[in-house]
Order: sequence, then C-alpha cells, then structure tokens
Amino acid sequence: MSTPALELQGISCTFVSRDDPGQRYTAVRDVTLTVGDGEFVSVVGPTGCGKSTLLNVGAGLLAPSSGTVHVFGQPLQGINQRAGYMFQTESLMPWRTALRNVMAGLEFRGLAEAEARRQAEDWLKRVGLGGFGDRYPHQLSGGMRKRTSLAQTLALDPDIILMDEPFSALDIQTRQLMENEVLELWAGDERRAAPSSSRAPLGGVAPQGPGGKGRKAVLFITHDLDEAIAMSDRVVVLSAGPASHPIGEFAIDLPRPRDVAEVRTQPRFIELHQAIWDVLREEVLKGYRQQLAA
Repeated sequence: MSTPALELQGISCTFVSRDDPGQRYTAVRDVTLTVGDGEFVSVVGPTGCGKSTLLNVGAGLLAPSSGTVHVFGQPLQGINQRAGYMFQTESLMPWRTALRNVMAGLEFRGLAEAEARRQAEDWLKRVGLGGFGDRYPHQLSGGMRKRTSLAQTLALDPDIILMDEPFSALDIQTRQLMENEVLELWAGDERRAAPSSSRAPLGGVAPQGPGGKGRKAVLFITHDLDEAIAMSDRVVVLSAGPASHPIGEFAIDLPRPRDVAEVRTQPRFIELHQAIWDVLREEVLKGYRQQLAA
C-alpha cells in the first residue's frame, strides 16, 4: 500500500468556551482520515460538525488536542508546506490586481518578479482570466474572484489541495462551471494536452507529482452532497457535533471524466446519493435541532 498524501490519525480538538472559560467544547473526537496520493476525498456533515476544523489541522493551522498528522509519511510540524489552501471566504488582497494576487505567493517563495509574472499570467489564462490580470478584486464577479483564488492556490504547485467550501457563495450555474474547471485541472486535461506538453495537472512545474502521479491529493469540504458525489473518489460522512466523528465512508465508482451536471442523471449517482443520505439524514436533523436550541 502506498503512503497516503495526508493522514490524520486519532485527531481530537477541544476548545475553551468563549462564554464560560471553565467549560470545554470538543469539536471532533478520535477522527482518522486519509487522502491517498492523487485521490479526491470529500467530507460532508451537518453545519458545525468540525469539517473545517479537520481541514485546519491538515493545513497545520491548528494543533490538535490529541492525535497525529502525517504528510507523505512524515510527521507534520508547523504549517503544511506541501499543501495549498483555498478558503471559503474571500482571500484576495483588495489592493492588488488579480495578476499581483497570483504573483504574491510565487514572489514570497523567492521567484524573480519576471518569472513570477510569467507563471501567474499562465495560470490566469488556464482558469479563463487571461485578459483580466489588471483588474482589482472589486472589479471582478464572484466567479472570477474564485477563479483568481484557484490560480493563486495552484500556481504554487502544491502536492495537496485543501478546499473549504470554495464555491458555496456562487450561483448554481457558476458553481457547476467552477466544479468542472477544478476536475479538468485536477485530471490534467489529458484530452487537450499534447504528449510533449510540460503542463502539469494542478501545478505548472513538474509533469508528475509525488510517486510519479500527475494528479494531486484533494481534501474537499462541502455541505452539498451532490457536489461531493459528483467530484470525488471517496466521500466521508461526519456525525453531528459535539465530538463529531466519521460514521460512514463511500467509494464513488462513477466513471471519469465527469461533468458535474450530467453525472447527476446517472442511475448509479442516484443510488450513491440515497445510500449516503440514509446515513447523513439523521445527523443533519440532529444538527438542526441543536441550532434551534442554541
């Protein structure tokens, strides 16, 4: 068995209550989750069940109360340098143009300005924004800002992509376009890339990722079960909080490449949706009741 790209083992996260320092709140308890090299894994669960908490642990932004994190077999210490993080909220710097936003991480890593500009321009073209590099975030639509954020993340050529409900604020048409865009980039767009092309799937430096694979490992957080099934190789279901933990795991055996709109009509998609919803339904209702009682 190959070494997972990301492995969370026995993760628990307990926080001090903001309202009562004497109280403790356990967001997630004893969670074990792996993402294989080149695998696309989605995590679904009720609101407030700790999905983003697990993503922050995997990114090295949050130290767990107990448990371990390994990245390609090595213990994670500090920030996960092999991961790129695409946040749910706006992450673009409003005083920088789209081009300068994409350049920022490249320059921070030590690339000369000319090379950072060349790579940033290439990534903006790849996400369909070749003519918009001089626009500021407030001059871009919601979908265009998400495309810029996607280019900003992928330009750094991370081995692991962490995505926290990145398209939840978009309208359904733009959302599906972005979902298909991510899948196309993740798969490397082999249908259009020439064999001699140096373009790498989800990263522009090396033609292959760790272990000789072109695809990157993706950990995707979403509330949308349809989105999770349409995009993923595997879907992990979390229970309602507190002390959330995995209660189901489903292999998504739909053929690739996929169109996220068309795949929803396939009988197997409907079967998978029903099977996962049977596990998730009661947890969603439990989470809803908790919100009403709060």
